[in-house]
Amino acid sequence: MTLTIIPFVLGPIENNSFLLVEEESRTACVIDPSFDSGKIVNYCREKQIMITHILCTHAHFDHIAGVDEIAASLTQPPMITLHSLDFALWKNNGAARTFGIPFEIKTTPNQFVEQGQFIQFGKTQLEVRFTPGHTKGHVVYTLQDLNVVFSGDLIFRQSVGRTDLEGGNQLLLIRSIKDQVFSLPANTRLLSGHGPETTVGFEQKYNPFI
Repeated sequence: MTLTIIPFVLGPIENNSFLLVEEESRTACVIDPSFDSGKIVNYCREKQIMITHILCTHAHFDHIAGVDEIAASLTQPPMITLHSLDFALWKNNGAARTFGIPFEIKTTPNQFVEQGQFIQFGKTQLEVRFTPGHTKGHVVYTLQDLNVVFSGDLIFRQSVGRTDLEGGNQLLLIRSIKDQVFSLPANTRLLSGHGPETTVGFEQKYNPFI
């Protein structure tokens, strides 16, 4: 099984949205689709790739802004995942109004995820790790076989996610990082919602916020 991870930098806040493609089955999942996700849709059409899953680390508007566009492009409804503690934020359109952003989401998650759950598409399994702090229901998705974590807005290269928004909690965020991310091997790649990728070992040594 060959899995390809394709990053897309999308929208006005330069979100990292990730397309995971199983080369043999030509199936894919999208993690945190942002604005301008038509670029992902067009890429998949050109390459004859079928999106079956949309995985959301949390429900802030810039991480769910592409869900409607991707879901509408598909002939079969995708699995759309979210932690239940972020559903209120989702129903509030990801707090877009707080930032003066005109955005309304119509699609609804159809799979609530929990700590330790595995999401499977094709032959690929992603483990859910519950990591509150940036939002009440933030999660990260791990590909343990490849030593990769899709960390959303939990942790960035030499930085961490905001905790001054509704549902944020700094102590909880730091605990989530230490318990759920820093417990992984040092060479684990962290692919976050914004900015360049990093590793567990680098952040353990150089992140000034932890």
